[in-house]
Amino acid sequence: MGAYIRRKSRVTATPGHEVSMYHAIVRRRITGLFEAINRGEIEPVLDAFASDAEHVFLGEDHALAGRRDNPASIRAWYERLRRIMPDLRFELHRIDIAGGPWNTIATVEWTESNTGTDGVLTQNGGVHVIHLRWGKMTRLLILTDMIPLIGTLNRTAESSGGLSVAAPIDDRPGWPAG
Repeated sequence: MGAYIRRKSRVTATPGHEVSMYHAIVRRRITGLFEAINRGEIEPVLDAFASDAEHVFLGEDHALAGRRDNPASIRAWYERLRRIMPDLRFELHRIDIAGGPWNTIATVEWTESNTGTDGVLTQNGGVHVIHLRWGKMTRLLILTDMIPLIGTLNRTAESSGGLSVAAPIDDRPGWPAG
């Protein structure tokens, strides 16, 4: 009598399918975080950061510049952003993702619009570079055109009560970030 081996059927994915599925999940998650900002909600974004994350906004001498490397500073930065640009809205143009769950890099190209605290509509473009490890942001680098940003911050100095021209929230001054 011969041996009978019962094999469970299994679905095998085509090469790269798991990675592209993971990238689709990351893309949805990133889109959801920008949608939260568009609704004025910062908690979903704050919850997406690892406890030892680094948050960098390019620049040295403006209210949104600097590097933050602890949850309290990152929270303070997002609270400041909401006060300076209370109706900030992002339109996403492109999201590129590379890597697996243990080391993911995503770039997000966007245009933002806001009326600041003075009611004047402004627009700007930029890129977020995001490093993720196991679903948490470990580093966020925000790059934008400084000319329109500085113009908005200076223009809203009075209407923001000076907040838009306040010193940066910066845990580790200096660039380049290392």
